[in-house]
Amino acid sequence: MTNKVTRCAWAGEVSLPYIEYHDKEWGVPVRDDKTQFEFLILEGAQAGLSWSTILNKREGYRKNFANFDVEKVARFTKKRIEKILQDPGIVRNRLKVNSAVTNARAFLEVQEEYDGFSNYIWQFVDGRPKQNKFRKDSDIPATSAESDAMSKDMKKRGFKFVGSTIMYAHMQATGMVNDHVVSCFRYRECVALAKKG
Repeated sequence: MTNKVTRCAWAGEVSLPYIEYHDKEWGVPVRDDKTQFEFLILEGAQAGLSWSTILNKREGYRKNFANFDVEKVARFTKKRIEKILQDPGIVRNRLKVNSAVTNARAFLEVQEEYDGFSNYIWQFVDGRPKQNKFRKDSDIPATSAESDAMSKDMKKRGFKFVGSTIMYAHMQATGMVNDHVVSCFRYRECVALAKKG
């Protein structure tokens, strides 16, 4: 199954969940707030770690972070955070766990102001996915002018773990930018998804 198609080199043969993530999620335009919040938590948790580590702990995050229900996470107490930090099913970094709660509160404020977080975040790409045409993984940047602007604005709003590199990865994950290399079978599929809106 995995050898019959051409993929981005980074998808490799790391693990089936990693390949499935590349084949089904990465680069797909996300306009629902729950999934946006999920990736905000996961991308923040990934800082300094491999994405495969985070994918392997995704279920642990679902369990500990109320299935990414932003309103519930925003109400987490210090006691709840201490309990979460005991679970090896997540990255047990106090700053990252605290930031998820801080970000949930900031997320709710943005939802209120923009009638949805997706309305807010998609404005940085004028509401449409950017279609890059990179030939190899090494051509793909770590940041962009859009991720710089997004990072700066989100930091002003009190978000944590939202540096430009993290936010560019968030843009890639949520299909705000199509960074599949042109030879990857998903490149054209993501272009088509972008046209659907």
